[in-house]
Amino acid sequence: MIAEQPIGIFDSGIGGLTITQAIVKQLPTEDIIYFGDTAHLPYGDKSTSAIQAYAIKITDLLLQHHCKMILIACNSASTAAYDLIKEYVADKAIIMNVIDPLIYHLRDTHANKRLGLIGTRQTIHSNIYQKKIDHLNCGISLTSLATNLLASAIEEFGNHKAIDGLLAEYLSHSTLTHLDALILACTHYPVIKHKIQAYFNNQLEVIDPSDIIAEAVKKRLQTEKLINTSGSGSKQFFISDYTESFAAGTKIFFDETIQLKHYPLWE
Repeated sequence: MIAEQPIGIFDSGIGGLTITQAIVKQLPTEDIIYFGDTAHLPYGDKSTSAIQAYAIKITDLLLQHHCKMILIACNSASTAAYDLIKEYVADKAIIMNVIDPLIYHLRDTHANKRLGLIGTRQTIHSNIYQKKIDHLNCGISLTSLATNLLASAIEEFGNHKAIDGLLAEYLSHSTLTHLDALILACTHYPVIKHKIQAYFNNQLEVIDPSDIIAEAVKKRLQTEKLINTSGSGSKQFFISDYTESFAAGTKIFFDETIQLKHYPLWE
């Protein structure tokens, strides 16, 4: 691997763009290749085996483009496929997920706190956050709630008011009371972070992992001496199916003309 190789990032849709935007801000000269698996979104209601099959296909594409790092910018895919992809790729690229950087951040900043967590059914039912937090043994109390329809709604409506009723239904759940902070354990959710904060009258800390993960990516590349200081900051976007919402989402996150390249995974 050399520093001039691109960073590969993938998610089922626009969710991973929240992290991609944060990475671009911290590492503006890194070249980025993003894959949005829009044909199979959302991953949160897919089986583990299906997510693994999608992830391996996408990983192959990113390896063909010589990515030095592949970031699984999706909690559901990080839960279901991280270990498999890491074994599959071996030493061809660095593999990162979106869960571990957040766990380490919580250890350093939220010990002995009462934390809530919202995410997709795949993420919540895997119990992965609970297991990793328990392993830290730092006094964090965690309660989790599956908010499975939110990712699809965000993909369809963005931060439009049409989503407000669904969001209120989830956030009013008794699980999410008496908290010190709420973790957004789906990369789609930062799109509506301001709505979540408003629901709690801006009295509850809402933990958006985007900058945390971007910082972890930067530190890992620094450690491996793979920071690209001479790149142009180019961006390539691949999608498995064209959707208006993804096209609109790229315009929201990046103030530039984005060309989407259709890459059907199963053809």
